[in-house]
Amino acid sequence: MKGLILLLMTTLWTLAGDLVIKEAHGDVAGVMKRLVKLVRDKGATVYAQIDHRKSAQKAGMDMNDEVLLLFGQPRADTRILLNDPRAGLDLPLKILVYRDFNGKTWIVYRDPLSLKKAYRLDHCAILPELSGMMADITDTAAK
Repeated sequence: MKGLILLLMTTLWTLAGDLVIKEAHGDVAGVMKRLVKLVRDKGATVYAQIDHRKSAQKAGMDMNDEVLLLFGQPRADTRILLNDPRAGLDLPLKILVYRDFNGKTWIVYRDPLSLKKAYRLDHCAILPELSGMMADITDTAAK
């Protein structure tokens, strides 16, 4: 039942257009390792990896593996922030990798193009470039 609920939620999020969800091969740690390498190969800075499962365990709880990667390119991020400082709420960029209830690994991220809806970024030329980069690295990491 939990798997069906997650599948329905995933489908709804995908239809909303903001979240991009991809099934990945391998475990969370392996996919995250590939992502970190790909992000660095693109010249971006890895700011943090947040391990939600470790945090849950510290709180005396348990959950499936789930790690959030925070990264950015200071020149690109600054160009966005110069257009609308409020976009700092959604920067740096984030990619979540998690294991679902059925043992499948998933990559999820918010398409940078969706920032246009929330902020004054209609003329921010860097967003399509970031969107393409996110698609490329997550496609490669998912293999």
